[in-house]
Amino acid sequence: MSKNGLILLTPTSIAYTGTSASISANGSVEFSACTTVSLNGVFSADYDNYMIVMRWQQFVTDATTTFRLRNLGVDDSTANSYVRQYLQADSTTVGAGRGTANLTWFTNSGIAQRNGNVAYIYGPYLAQPTAGRTVGADSESNAFLRDIAFTHNQSNSYDGFTWITSNTFTGRIAVYGMRK
Repeated sequence: MSKNGLILLTPTSIAYTGTSASISANGSVEFSACTTVSLNGVFSADYDNYMIVMRWQQFVTDATTTFRLRNLGVDDSTANSYVRQYLQADSTTVGAGRGTANLTWFTNSGIAQRNGNVAYIYGPYLAQPTAGRTVGADSESNAFLRDIAFTHNQSNSYDGFTWITSNTFTGRIAVYGMRK
């Protein structure tokens, strides 16, 4: 085990809604035609901060992808507990916005495109509000870009998360702990 850097973490379990999902031999999670993918037991006292790397493809128009923290297999969907700010660029149009809900936007939602995101989650296992940031790009409109920062105002400890789409997606998720 390395003393520095990022450590690939294996979930203790996963849950999903859709065709299939499994934990691969290296610890990443592969999924096919799912609407939700939940990773349990990836956040712990061993690390304070995490990096999540995702790649996926969606096959239906106007899909959105969102995120919820979870503990012991239960999503935290407390009303208005997630606040997000975002910047996005699509072709020559640049936009921004803010939202508050029981989940947060988490990724791009390109249609029938290859999508990728890197997310950083700060202190999810600590019993304090959690913050995060995710940056994603896809090949829709020649490199659509979305940068999202979020906070979750509940002072709870979380050991996992659920990634949700309004339609179906297929891809892979890997979670890395950042050495203290």
